[in-house]
Amino acid sequence: MSVTLRRRKGEWQIDVRVVSPDGTRHARTRRRSPLASRSDAQRWAEGLERTMFQRLMDPAQQTPRKEAPTLRAFAPRFMDGHARANRQKPSGIAAKEMILRVHLLPALGHKRLDAIKSEDVQRLKRNLEAKSPKTVNNILAVLSVLLKKAVEWEVIERMACAVKLLPVTKGSTRFYDFDEYERLVEAARSLDPRTHLIVLLGGDAGMRCGEMIALEWTDVDLVNRQLCIRRSDWNGQVTTPKGGRLRHVPMTRRLAAALSEHRHLRSPRVLCQDDTEPLTRQIVQTRAMRAARKAGLAHCASGKGGGVHILRHTFCSHLAMRGAPARAIQELAGHMDLSMTQRYMHLSPAALDSAIRLLEQPAGPARSGRDATEATIAPKDRGNRVATGRRT
Repeated sequence: MSVTLRRRKGEWQIDVRVVSPDGTRHARTRRRSPLASRSDAQRWAEGLERTMFQRLMDPAQQTPRKEAPTLRAFAPRFMDGHARANRQKPSGIAAKEMILRVHLLPALGHKRLDAIKSEDVQRLKRNLEAKSPKTVNNILAVLSVLLKKAVEWEVIERMACAVKLLPVTKGSTRFYDFDEYERLVEAARSLDPRTHLIVLLGGDAGMRCGEMIALEWTDVDLVNRQLCIRRSDWNGQVTTPKGGRLRHVPMTRRLAAALSEHRHLRSPRVLCQDDTEPLTRQIVQTRAMRAARKAGLAHCASGKGGGVHILRHTFCSHLAMRGAPARAIQELAGHMDLSMTQRYMHLSPAALDSAIRLLEQPAGPARSGRDATEATIAPKDRGNRVATGRRT
């Protein structure tokens, strides 16, 4: 049992917790004390504590505890009451459904929510050893949020387990170097106008795949050479871009020229098929990979993060290598957090090699510590110091 007093806005706030001797029953209340002094509020809270304990131990006052649902029974309520009620993006909802269906329900679906122990979580981690740490953490995050919502909605009193994420090593971000990207642009141009435009929208404007598909001609300002990225398409469902806000990206001259040459009236969408149907994610990715193969860069674009997304990495990396401020890159790329942008604040291997070559250049005559200090004193200040005989 415990009584906690806190002074807030001129009043005493009390927090009383009571636990039965066997630890099976709990009671808690937070109230404002009707008494002004600390000693009076303490005595009032202790009296409330005794009353709560008596009620907790009185069999007539006890109500049978409702059995907690299993994870399988609670999962639909979690998806409706949390993911869909909070209007999460379709891609996010689909990812949670996949994690529940493929990983959590087979492993823990039969267990009651209040019976999922820390050992069960560790066993789940062990069974996922073939997955990357980031994938495991995504699965654990869904489990953690689900259990926290069960506590918040008073389905269970508390979480019976601790969900600790795995450490994740930040790997290097793949991107095309300057020469490689120019080869890719030329290869895409030689294939067809749509592929050329896809490569430029990714590499010269930093657009994500869904943002390319959802781009409409009303978002393209060819006079002022500016794109307004205000929507994203995920499997035919149009939402706001990642981060939930639109952004404006100035166009390079060649991107503006490519858009002007590609101008059509078949569809409101910039990228569409000859039958006016919008391009799908698979079509966009396939065209980007085809251009990479033609340019001899398929080894760079293969695997996770390849295809279209490596063009976005290239956009951010080239801006960083050319000295663009991190904040400017963040705005142009639409990153929610500056830490995402920091992944690109690096130099290309060629630039690193140039930096090392600086060590091989002949250096000027070295100055002693006193000479270096004297060189930093302005002539006027040096004269004043000599004239007044004082030290600076």
